[in-house]
Amino acid sequence: MWDDLWTDARLVTMQGAGLGVIEPGAIAVKDGVTAWLGPMSGLPATGAKRRHDAGGRFILPGFVDAHTHLVFAGERIGEFERQLGGATRRELAAEGGGILFTMRETRGASEDALVASATPRLRRLMSEGVTTIEIKSGYGLDLESELRMLRAARRLGRENGVRVVTSFLGAHVIPPEYTGRSADYLDHLARTVLPAAMAEGLVDICDGGIEGLAIREEDMLRLYRAAQAAGLPIKGHTDQYGDVGGGGTLARLGALSADHLEYVSEASVIDMAKAGTVAMLLPGSTLFLNEPRRPPLEWFRRHGVEMALATNCNPGSSPTLSPLLVLALGCSFFRMTPVEALRAYTVVAAKAAGLAGRIGELRPGLPADFVLWEIGQPAELCYWLGGAPPREVVQAGLPRP
Repeated sequence: MWDDLWTDARLVTMQGAGLGVIEPGAIAVKDGVTAWLGPMSGLPATGAKRRHDAGGRFILPGFVDAHTHLVFAGERIGEFERQLGGATRRELAAEGGGILFTMRETRGASEDALVASATPRLRRLMSEGVTTIEIKSGYGLDLESELRMLRAARRLGRENGVRVVTSFLGAHVIPPEYTGRSADYLDHLARTVLPAAMAEGLVDICDGGIEGLAIREEDMLRLYRAAQAAGLPIKGHTDQYGDVGGGGTLARLGALSADHLEYVSEASVIDMAKAGTVAMLLPGSTLFLNEPRRPPLEWFRRHGVEMALATNCNPGSSPTLSPLLVLALGCSFFRMTPVEALRAYTVVAAKAAGLAGRIGELRPGLPADFVLWEIGQPAELCYWLGGAPPREVVQAGLPRP
């Protein structure tokens, strides 16, 4: 007997190349896993402990927010106001602002404080249908603070009933104590910090940056290779401010995703297509920073590179807590189609999070993570600039309170 059965639904399965809509359909859950789904006409006679009438509503897989910096201490609203008045990011950094401000605040925060400050942000994301979230370290930039951030991320998942994927981003920037010593800092990460984090089971992915800035590419590659030797997949921030060939470099390393990509070259896109590396697009940053450049969607389409979307929630360049806004920006700002955008936040985002074939779809055998929406058609989720909240979110078969 099934535990729960939802009937009279319009299922958006994300199977195949499109949305994979089944209507009218039904979805059955047993032990937190999707046990059966299909058209109402083929519904087996198997009984269910609880039946739910979906009332013709659309059911989509839960959103996968696969690029966030959710755990941090300290707001940067003052910097935001100063930027509106004409201050540049370079000027703010020279005054001790930017990422280094967040680093100082985060180093001074306890694990409990980090969890307490991140919980409202996480719950806001969950309220708009997020059932899986990737959370990066990278604001501690020393052994104890990086581990504290990752412990906080794991706790957030346990305490809020949401799936959390953690990414080690110790190579976010160079901390002050290693100024001018990129090689020494990356060696420290590879030999000390990353192994310590892995020993505690705190890391799922190794992230980093290839941007031609303070961290030299050859140093970043040593950390990536150490991570891969230890069995970790990798991803990276790259080609955001100029074409440094980072998309291609990450593809040749077999990275899960290359993220940002406003200035990526077509040669790098071709390499990404060959490797199956996802293009992670972050329109919240482009909007907030008022950047004129957009990622080259026509190249991604031409060469068959899959595209993902995420909030990139962080205090400096994307203080974004709305997946629905990101979907809308992906379409109106980056000119994605609604089908591309919805797949980008579910099945393709799952691939970028290292969970391809395990979440992001409605399919028997996968966790029953799905959302019931009060919409007339799936594209409506991309139409409104921050639309209505979902009717119901189901995580591992259980409706959220």
